Amino acid sequence: MTAAPASRIPPLVLVAGPEGVLADRALRSTVAEIKGLHRDLETVPLQGSAYEGGEIAMHASPSLFGNAKAIVVRDLDEATDELQTDLLAYLGAAPADDVWLIVTHKAGNRGKKVLDAIKKAGARVIDCPAIKSDADKASFVTNEFRTARRKATPDAVRALVEAVGKDVRELESACSQLVQDTTGTIDEGVVSTYYAGRVEATGFRVADAAIAGNAAESLRLLRHAIAGGDNPVPIVAVLAMKLRQLVKVGSAGRGPSGQLASSLGMAPWQVDKARRELSGWEAEALGRCIQAVAQADYDVKGGGRDPVYAVERAILTIARERHGGR
Repeated sequence: MTAAPASRIPPLVLVAGPEGVLADRALRSTVAEIKGLHRDLETVPLQGSAYEGGEIAMHASPSLFGNAKAIVVRDLDEATDELQTDLLAYLGAAPADDVWLIVTHKAGNRGKKVLDAIKKAGARVIDCPAIKSDADKASFVTNEFRTARRKATPDAVRALVEAVGKDVRELESACSQLVQDTTGTIDEGVVSTYYAGRVEATGFRVADAAIAGNAAESLRLLRHAIAGGDNPVPIVAVLAMKLRQLVKVGSAGRGPSGQLASSLGMAPWQVDKARRELSGWEAEALGRCIQAVAQADYDVKGGGRDPVYAVERAILTIARERHGGR
C-alpha cells in the first residue's frame, strides 16, 4: 500500500487503546491534519457493530466530484463479520490516493486478524492507554494545563483529581473550565472555589481528616457526603487506599519521591503527602486500622446492618490509633 502523494499521513491510521478521551482526540487531530491538505475532505463515519456488507467498497470508490475521503471505522473490537471481511479485502488492494482509512480498536481479541493486517500494512498507530490510577490522572491533568500553557501547583492537581477524578472526561472538562475561567497560576484555592462542594465531601477529605486524627472533622465530612448522596462503599475504599499508601511509603525507605512513585504506582505528590502524614504513626497502629477498615468494607457490602455506622466506627478507630490508641 502506498501513501497518498503530497502527504505525510499514511492511508491507514489505527487508534488503539481503551481511553475514550485520547481516542477521540486522536481521531479529531488526524481528520484535521488531512483536512489541512484537502479542504474539501468528506468524512464518512462507520460503526463496527452496525456495519453492513459493502459499505467500505462503496465509500472508497472514486467520488463523482473528486473529493478526498476519510473513512472512520469506530470500534473494530465490536465489528460485524461483514466489516472484518470487507476490511481485509480493502487492505489487500491499493487504496485510492485521496482516501484515508482510520480505524479505532479499544481492546480484546475480536478483529485481531484485521488489526494485525493494518499494522503490517504500515499504518500510523496512535496508542490510547487507559488512564486509571491517580498517578496517571495527575499526569493527564498536568499535561492538560501544560498544553494550555497554564501553570498549576501540585496541590491543585491533587485537589482536582480528588474532586472529579472518577471520570477522565470530567477531568478533561474541569481542566478546560479552569483554563477558560481563570487567570494566572491555578492553585488549590482556585480548584476549591470551583469544586468546593465536591472536594469537601469526598472520601479523600474524610480519609485525610481521620488519618490526621481529627475524628470530629472526618465525621462531619462523612455526614455531608452521605447527605449529598455518596455511597459508603467508595468512601471505605478510599480509607483502605490511603492506609495502604501509608504502609507502602513507610516501608519503601528513603529516596526521591519521583523515583519511588513509579515503583509504588503512585504520583510523586502522593508520596510526599504520605510521608507528611506518616509522622506519629506506628506500624502496629496502621495494621489495626487496616483490620478495622476491612471489617467496615465487609459491613458496608451487606455484612452489617448499618453501613454508615460501620464507616463511622472505622473512622473513630483510625483517629484513635493516630493518637496512640487514646
